[in-house]
This record gives sequence, C-alpha cells and structure tokens, in this order.
Amino acid sequence: MGMTSNGPGQHGNPTWLERMGIPRQLRWGYLAVLIFMIGDGVESNYLEPYLTGWGLSAQSAGLVISVYGAFVALGSWFSGVLSNLWGPRRVMRLGAALWLVFEVLFLAVALPSGNELLVYVCYGLRGVAYPLFAYAFLLWIQLTSSQETRGAAAGWFWFAYSAGLPTVGSAVAAISIPLMGAYATFWLSFALVAIGGLIGSFAVREARGTRPMVDTAAPGHSTRAELLRGISVLRRYPRTGVAALVRMINTTPYFGFFVFLPSFFSDRIDLSTSQYLALVTFMGVIGILADPVFGKLSDRLGWRHTIAWAGGIGCAAGVLVLYWVPQLAPGNYVVALAATVLYGIMLAGYIPLSALLPALVPEQDKGNAMGIYSLAAGLSTFVGPLTYVLLDPFLGHTGVVLVYAAMYVAGAVLTWKYLVTDEDPSEQRRHTAVSAGNAHRTG
Repeated sequence: MGMTSNGPGQHGNPTWLERMGIPRQLRWGYLAVLIFMIGDGVESNYLEPYLTGWGLSAQSAGLVISVYGAFVALGSWFSGVLSNLWGPRRVMRLGAALWLVFEVLFLAVALPSGNELLVYVCYGLRGVAYPLFAYAFLLWIQLTSSQETRGAAAGWFWFAYSAGLPTVGSAVAAISIPLMGAYATFWLSFALVAIGGLIGSFAVREARGTRPMVDTAAPGHSTRAELLRGISVLRRYPRTGVAALVRMINTTPYFGFFVFLPSFFSDRIDLSTSQYLALVTFMGVIGILADPVFGKLSDRLGWRHTIAWAGGIGCAAGVLVLYWVPQLAPGNYVVALAATVLYGIMLAGYIPLSALLPALVPEQDKGNAMGIYSLAAGLSTFVGPLTYVLLDPFLGHTGVVLVYAAMYVAGAVLTWKYLVTDEDPSEQRRHTAVSAGNAHRTG
C-alpha cells in the first residue's frame, strides 16, 4: 500500500492544478466532494430551528443532532477500514447511496408521520453516509499525492469539504428557504448530493483507489482480521491515539456551535436567521480560503508547528473572540463578522494533521491510521453537540465556550509534545541542517 507520486515525471510538465497541490487524476473528486458537501451542508444551520418548529424541544433537537453525530463517527471509522478491503471508490459509492436512501426516508416517511422516534432513526442513520464518501476520498488523496505536496493536497480537500459544509450550503439555504420553503430546501439538498455522488462514483478513475489497499489473497486475511487491525493500530502505535484526540478537538467546538449559535446570535446579538446564515457563509468563505494556504505553508514551515500554534492556540483565541466580542456591540454585523471570520481562519491551522497522522505508522497501516483520523473527525460531530447538551444546563453558554477553549489549548500541548515525525518537513530540514553541520565540523 505504498504512497504513490502523481508528479510531473509521470505525465510531462505539471498542470496549474498540480502546481497548487491537486493531483491531476483526482481533480474530479475534489469537485464531487464540493458538490456533495454543499448538499449535505444546506441543512446544517437551519435543522435545529426547523425541528423545534416541527415540535421538538430545543434539547430534543440537540439530541437528534448528537445521535446523527454518533453515526457520523461510525461511518468515519468504516471509511478507512472498508477502503482497505474494497478501495476508496467503492466506499464513496456506498456513502452516496446510503445518504440518498436515508434522506428519502427522513423526508417522505419520518417527518410526515409526526413520529419522533422515526426522526431519530432516519436522520441518525443518515449520518453514517457522508463520511464514507468524503473521508474515503481523503484517503485516496493520501495514496496518490507525493510527500512534498501532501499538506497542500489535504488543504484543497478541506477547502472543498468546508466550502460545502457549511459555507455554500448555508448560502443555498439562505436563498432557497424564502423562495421554496424549508421542507422543499431539504429536497434541493438531496439533488445536490445526488450530483456530487454521481461525479465521485464514476468520474474519478485513478487506479490506486479502485482496488483494495490490502492483499485480500494473503494467508490469514479476513474481513474480521482487517477490522480488528483497524482498531489495534491504536495499541500498536499509541501516538495515533494522541493525534486522533487532537483531530477530535479540532472540530468539536465547531459542531457544538451549530446547536446554540443560531439562537445565541438571534437572542443576544439581535441578528435575524437570514443574517446569521449569511454570517456563517462569510465566515466559511474566508476560512476555506485559508485551507490551501495553511496546507501549502505547512509543507514549508512544518506540520507540527502549524497544528500547535495556528490550530491549537489560534482556535482557543478564536472561540473566545467569537463569543465575547459580538456581545460588546449587539446588532453590529461588522463586529460579529470579524469575530467569526477569525475563528474560521484559525481552524485551517489543523489542515496538516491529515498528512501527519499517517506518517506516524508504517506503510501497511496508513489506511488504518486514516480510518482512526476519520473516526476522530466523525466523533467531533457527536462530542461537540453532546458537550453543549450536557454542560449548558450547569455552566451556561459561557462555561461551554471556556471548555471549548481549554480543549484547544490541551490539543496544542499534545501536538507539540508527542506528534514528532521524521516525515514532517520541519524535522527533515532539521536533520539536513544537523547533517550539514556535522559534515562541516568533520570536513
């Protein structure tokens, strides 16, 4: 399961996409993820108000989102393990199909029936789908891109991912809801996911992602053994667990904010729902532009340095600014925008983690490591809302935000102390400098 280079030596001079860090053979996959995640992100900032208007309490609506997040975590782990067994493309196809099936059940069965349990089941089970599609492609990127461009290639993935969820998705909702209504907007998201799913399933043909990543004919191989290996990587390489915890911290507050920021900006900052959706869109647009920038910078400055300082410390400051600064100027849209944009930019500091984590293990376990990475990403969609549901009754919004900030600081410390790898560009330069110094002294 070797990482293969898709550099210019294979097909002549590099294209402008390759110069930016996008592997040529995967270009359609980036577009597929963008469109798919736009569809998935349409509902991200109006689902909670919609469900409360449908009849759920605010706590129940938050619990629906938490159940969904639990299944996102499950799908995230399976994205890596199943890619080992089947190849990333087949896993992407499965994810697209499951998303569409459970969305139909949610819209055509659960909501019209008025049955709260069906809402939990249908919407919750749909959570397993998008990670299979998106994170299988992220693994495909790591298989295809060269080591020199791995940070940049990951940055462009997160650009496409974040542009959809929630950035352009929220913009689509802001335009569509006044024109079509909230329920019809769900069906619009269905159509967008279908388009992205078709592109990802059939337009990307790079050979490495179309076949299993392990030798399925090897002695002792079985699906059960591969599933167990996908878990035991945490025991065999404990630092993958540290990196997974850092990845979970990355977006735990981000998804937690989805639960209470709509009402917070409405009740305390005096913004309308449309203004809030536009705010999230602006935040996302600026933030996602930072994704490829931080990816490219991390290939120069070092993965660990970027994650610890821009990601950990930057995001800790960002959540505090996002919460407190708008309260100093209620109703001031520019102030609220500046505060949210800062947090969005700092989130991009975690981009190189998807390059760093698989570098902690040998070649045959890189797929399993990416499965753990994806599991941690999925867990954040569960832990973020759950942290709010559990802590808000006791600590209030302020206490929850302080907990979120403390998480980021802890993640920065863990990154700096434990996530050192020789594949990190900064470590390679340090080793080169040490070797040059030794040669000079002995010359």
